[in-house]
Formats: sequence, structure tokens, C-alpha cells
Amino acid sequence: MQCLQIYGEMWRKAVCSIPRYRPFSSSSATDIPTLYSFLQPSIFALKPNEQSKQPQDSTNSQTKTLTEEQKTTLQTTLEKSLLTHNTDEAWKSFKALTICCTFPNKPLTNSLITHLSSLQDTQNLKRAFASVIFVIEKDPKLLSFETVTTLLSSMNFANTAAPAFALIKCMFKNRYFVPFGLWGNMLVDVSRKSGSLVAFLRVFEECCRIAIDEKLNYMKPDLAACNAALECCCCELESVLDAEKVVATMSVLGVLPDESSFGFLSYLFALKGLEKKIEKLMVEFGFSNKRVFFNSLIGGYVKSGKIDSVSTTVLRSLGEGDGKEWIFSDETHCEVVKGYLQNGAMKSLASLIIEAQKLESPMLEFDKSFGYGIISACINLGLADKAHSILDEMNAQSGSVGLGVYVPILKAYSKEHRTAEATQLVMDIGNSGLQLDAGMYDMLIEASMTSQDFQSAFTLFRDMRDARILDLKGSYLTIMTGLMENQRPELMAAFLDEVVEDPRIEVKTHDWNSIIHAFCKAGRLEDARRTFRRMTFLQFEPNDQTYLSLINGYVTAEKYFSVLMLWNEIKRKISGGKEKGINFDHNLVDAFLYALVKGGFFDAVMQVVEKSQEMKIFVDKWRYKQAFMEKHKKLKVSKLRRRSFRKMEALIAFKNWAGLNA
Repeated sequence: MQCLQIYGEMWRKAVCSIPRYRPFSSSSATDIPTLYSFLQPSIFALKPNEQSKQPQDSTNSQTKTLTEEQKTTLQTTLEKSLLTHNTDEAWKSFKALTICCTFPNKPLTNSLITHLSSLQDTQNLKRAFASVIFVIEKDPKLLSFETVTTLLSSMNFANTAAPAFALIKCMFKNRYFVPFGLWGNMLVDVSRKSGSLVAFLRVFEECCRIAIDEKLNYMKPDLAACNAALECCCCELESVLDAEKVVATMSVLGVLPDESSFGFLSYLFALKGLEKKIEKLMVEFGFSNKRVFFNSLIGGYVKSGKIDSVSTTVLRSLGEGDGKEWIFSDETHCEVVKGYLQNGAMKSLASLIIEAQKLESPMLEFDKSFGYGIISACINLGLADKAHSILDEMNAQSGSVGLGVYVPILKAYSKEHRTAEATQLVMDIGNSGLQLDAGMYDMLIEASMTSQDFQSAFTLFRDMRDARILDLKGSYLTIMTGLMENQRPELMAAFLDEVVEDPRIEVKTHDWNSIIHAFCKAGRLEDARRTFRRMTFLQFEPNDQTYLSLINGYVTAEKYFSVLMLWNEIKRKISGGKEKGINFDHNLVDAFLYALVKGGFFDAVMQVVEKSQEMKIFVDKWRYKQAFMEKHKKLKVSKLRRRSFRKMEALIAFKNWAGLNA
């Protein structure tokens, strides 16, 4: 029991000693409460009945010792428990050994800690953490580097920064030096997740001191760690003195800076208004790609409110890049927008875009232009109206406006279904001599059809045709499909009539069929007939689908004579060998027979029957028996004999064929 108290006291000592460790004192004040919250309830806390049994003077208690047989039994139990994944039993055996100030062998100790770390639950992570601290304090030779990195990796995954830093500090305090390359990046990650790199900076400084003073090259931080430390000094602490200390340390360690290193420094120097230092950085900058450098510089100027310096830097960077490359990040564009608008400098921002366009190469894709980035940033920040205001200001200044400025606004209007405004903007684009591609038109037309703004869709399609765009098929189908879905056949007919002679649009019979079908479905048979006549006039051959739509429409309206006229037309075509495009199949035969029986045109019925027999098309007679009984049940052959001998013969023939004479 005394050793358990020592164990718990050691843990409390390890935690409480953190703020007294000078190199880390600046961050330890906030670490302790967080660390305690991680460890509560304590995994070493005694139960109430155990506390009551504690002697008043624990120093008089004797440490319990284990026999070799007991040690062997506990280690065997521990090993078997790990093999069977009985975590609680394994932990119980480990505690029984350590209470008596005895450790399992090295492989078993590391296996237990690795197992606890891998479970990824808070309770077992606490167990793994406390065990590693205890082993480092008592016998660090038992601990392998891989075990420590496994635990740190689990802490990183669990986003528990405080215990991760406590572990590193314990390692340093006890001179248990694990190579920086095994844990440095994980500590940077967990620091970023916690929202601050300050704690890492203190560890970085101590690690550098150890590497230099102890001459331990494997403790030397790498470039990524140095940049994380620089980022902390420049972006969080905003301390020139601390940043220059890190740079000096990098020089001593022989770590060469990269683009990011210069970027952090440029941000800080711009923020502090240290122009001479910035000029020196530019002289020393030895990299061909200055994108990171200029983005960081602009970020510093924006934060400090130096709008004129932002403009100067943007134009300088474009000039140095010959206007041929995409320099600025999305984040930078957003920073610039917020900086200018917060300072009420919209006119200046419009002027900057105009000047930037003059420096950009004509070969630069519009979506890589500075104007595109700025306007897109406005949209992404929820400032679509501000974007249009910038456009208006550019026009007011009589500046040239590139596609890069227009396109993001069009996309925003399309997404928000502000289709009328988008259409007007397209007209403005055309008037300025610029041209959109087919993809943009397709997007805008689809948005218009979705919003049922058919007028805008038609206007955009006319503009698309006038712009001599070759690929019109996508937008044509979008309009036709949208009108069909919205049951607007009259607009379909007008639209088709307008574009039918355009060689870029491949109008086919099925387009006319769609209109005829829609008219028939709506009961507008005269419009359907008119479309049918227009179709044949333009030499589009009707097919079986054309006739099926018309037949169904006539049957619904009980206009059976019109069906007879259709049959006569098809009969002439078939007889004359001009049945091109007509698939005289079961569906068409069935439609004609049903309609003609209903209409009482039995002579035509038998003509259809004869044709179906000739083409070996199966016919279900029961359906037509039913149709006859529904419509002509009281019709007598004797009445027809007096009126028309031919009709009488046709009726008799039908009844014989259908089996109705019985």
C-alpha cells in the first residue's frame, strides 16, 4: 500500500512540477487545469474504505515485497491477459507488481502500454500515460522509443494536448531523450488541434538547447518544426524578437529556411511596418516561386490596415510574375476583400482590379485572374451585392472589365435563381465584346428553366446562337425537357419553329412527337393537328409514336372519325411502299382496332385485321369484343342491311372474326 501511495504521489509530483520547469513556465499555467481534467477521476484514487484503513503515519509502514513465485505468477497472468485482450485483468496484474515496486520485464511492460494506447478510449489512455510517466521516473531503460511514439500518436488522435506536453516535459526532466523525428511532427499536430502553437514553441526551444548543449544531433528539430515555431512567433505572438531568435537557432542548427519560413517573416514584418527588413528578405529570397511570400506579405499589410501597401504589393507581384501565373490564394483574396471593405475602400479595390488586369497576360485563364479571385471571395463571404457594386464601380471608372469579374457574379445569380439579373448581365457582357463559353450558357439556361423563367431561357439561347457557339445541343434539350415537364407545349412549338432551320441543332421526329403528345395529353387536339401539319410540311416523317399520340388523344375526346382519317393516311403509305419510319407493330394495331371498333368503322377494322394477319401480328380479340359490347350492343345487322350493304358485310365479318355471332 505504501508503494501505491508513492505511485500516486509520484503522479501528482510529475503534474505539479510542470510550472516549476523554467523553459516551459509560460505555458504551464494553462496546462495544469486541462491536465487534471483529463486525469479525473484519478485512476490511482483510493476507495473510501481503503483511505480509512490507512495508518496515520505512513512512514512507519513497511513496503510489501513479492516472492519470485508471486512475481512469475503475476507476469504470467499479465501476459495471458494481453493475449486474450482482457485489459482490466492485465491492468490489475500490472498494478499488483508496481505497488510492490516491481516491474514486468521490458517486452511485457512495452506490450501493456502499447495495448492500452491502441484502445483509443480515455480510461485506457490515462492508464497508458500514467504508466509511461511512472516508468520514465523509475526505470526508463524498460521503455522503448516505439512505445512512447505509439502513446503520443494515440494522444494526437484523441486531441489531448495537455498530457502530450506533460509527457515530453517529463522526458526532458528525466533526461530520457527520444529522437525528435519520432515525435516532433505529432506534437505540432496536436498543438494545432488545440488552437495554439505557444506550448510547442517552448518545447522547441528546450529541444534546440538540448541538441546544441548536449551535442545530440538526433534531438535537432527539422524544418517543419522550425516553421511551426516561426509561425507561432509571427502569427500568434507577433514578436519580432522571438522570431529572430528562432531564425538564429535555425542557423546554428544548420536548418535552411524555405518559402514558408520567409512567408511567416514577411507577414510579421508587414504587420509591424518594418519595410527595411522586408526589402532585405526580398534580396535574400532565393526561390523562383514567390507565391507564399507575397500572400503572406499581403496578409500582414491587410491586418495592419495598410491598404496602399496591399495595392502596391499586389501590382508588384503581378509585375514580377509577368502576369502569366496564378499568384494569390483564396485565403488572400478573402483577406483583401475584408480589408478594403472594412476600410470603406471599395473604389480603391475596383481601381486595383483594373490595374491588375493591365498587368495580367491575355493568355491567362480568366479563372486565375486577380479580378476573378476578388469577386469570388465576395461571393464566398456572402457579399454577392458587394461584388456587383465593385463591377458597377469599375464601369463608372471606365475601366476594362474582364470575364473573370463577370463569371463569379453570374454563377452566384444562377445559384440564387436570380435569372433575370443574370440574363441582363449576359447582355452587358455581349455588348462589351466578351463571349461566354457553352458551359456558362448551359448553366444559366438550366437555372432559368428550373425557376420557370422561360423568357430568360429563350433570351439566353438566342444570345448563344448569335454568339456563334457551335454546341447548342445541351441547352436545346434542357429547354425542351423543361417545357415538357411544365406542360407548356405551345412554348415548345414556338421554340422548335424558331430553331428548326439552325444547322447546329439536330431536330428530329421525336422532338415533334413530344409536342404532339403534350398537346394531346392536354386535350388541345387542334394544336396537335396543327403541329402535325407543320411537321409534315417541313418534311419530318411521322412515325408510329406520332400516330399513337394522336390516336390516344382522339379516343379520349371520342373523335373516332379523325382516327379513321389517320388510318386512311397510313394505309396509303403502306400500300404505296412509303411506310418509312412507321413500325406497324402490335401497339399501333391495337390502338387502331380499339378506336375504330369504338367508332363503328368496321370496314376499316377488317382492313387493320387483314394487315395484322399479313404481318403475323398477334391480336387479342377479347379487348375488341368488350369495346363492341360497350358501344354497339344494340346494333342489329338488319338495320344496316337497309342502309348500306357494305357496312352490313363489314359488321358480319367483324362479328365472325371476333366470335360474336354465337
